Amino acid sequence: MNSPVPALVPFSRPSGREASVLRAVEIVTGVSKHAEGSALVKFGDTHVLCTATVEEKVPGWMKNTGKGWVTAEYGMLPRSTHQRIDREAAKGRQSGRTQEIQRLIGRALRSVVDMEKMGERQVRIDCDVIQADGGTRTAAITGSYVALYKAFEYVKALGWLGEMPFKDSVSAISCGIWQGKPVLDLDYAEDSEAETDANFVLTGSGKIVELQGTAERDPFDETMFLEMLNLARKGCAELTALQKKALGL
Repeated sequence: MNSPVPALVPFSRPSGREASVLRAVEIVTGVSKHAEGSALVKFGDTHVLCTATVEEKVPGWMKNTGKGWVTAEYGMLPRSTHQRIDREAAKGRQSGRTQEIQRLIGRALRSVVDMEKMGERQVRIDCDVIQADGGTRTAAITGSYVALYKAFEYVKALGWLGEMPFKDSVSAISCGIWQGKPVLDLDYAEDSEAETDANFVLTGSGKIVELQGTAERDPFDETMFLEMLNLARKGCAELTALQKKALGL
């Protein structure tokens, strides 16, 4: 007697999206009247406010180099998550996660900026997570580029810059392995249960800035990695188009 064939469990993401589909993404500029550049970015229910401040000075170690600097800070507001989290300022120190993410944002932005064309000035990017549902670092990078672009646009209009100091654009997206299948743009429900979680930072021309990938359960192979990379390229291409639309380019 033949053994019964087990029923196949249909692939299903918590959000109902197909594997290669981003969450609904929205980028709005000019949301802070005081900042030289600003953008509110929404990756589904993850919302991040990004503001850019231009300073006519550079860190001491960069004085008289003729080059500028771009740096970033990142933080999560107390009710950005299901339960209230304490402000890190109240604790008197930043967590290792916060430091790692803000350094990543800074590296991502500096990778596409010509520091010599900036002149000796610094731009500080502040990323405040208003609401978190997975992918806060990737949303922050994507929105920060837009805020930085608007800040340079403002400075150029004042006649302080001869040209926009960009070599390329930059965006970021998460990918993971969910139910054994690579998927794009994980929300919290997936991120908390995924077999693999990865973040991809790519330029508008498709070059790799940084990759972060971790097997939460079983190790993944090269085939799975390449599938995630291809999904990331598709996702970042869509994000680049949305950045350009928000900037009117």
